[in-house]
Amino acid sequence: MKATINWAGEASFKATSGSGHTVQMDGPPDHGGRDLGPRPMEMLLMGLGGCSSFDVMSILQKSRQDVTDCRAELEAERADEVPAVFTRIHLHFVVTGHQLKENLVKRAVALSAEKYCSASIMLEKAGVAISHSYEIREA
Repeated sequence: MKATINWAGEASFKATSGSGHTVQMDGPPDHGGRDLGPRPMEMLLMGLGGCSSFDVMSILQKSRQDVTDCRAELEAERADEVPAVFTRIHLHFVVTGHQLKENLVKRAVALSAEKYCSASIMLEKAGVAISHSYEIREA
């Protein structure tokens, strides 16, 4: 896996993934940025949410659950001192569908957290306290 980050002036950077996709990152105005994109630490948090959501949906689809929507809401806390690393992250999944089985949703979230989500497991090994919850909504 590869990525390239190009400085775009001031506090702005263009990131290009190995697969050719790009995203603009930028800092806030009080740090010399123009607020043109997410902050790098926000990208890390969004990557974690995407990684875990990918797992949860894959597991639920293999379990033949009729999911119509899946949203991951993440909240993170960071250390007050530099480096301002993540200290705690909570992922809350809102899974919507037709007659979803709670035991299968619970299992999908747990398997992502404990076995499949590389981002989550890597951050936990680095000392970040990661927690998960879910709710099920009927479509």
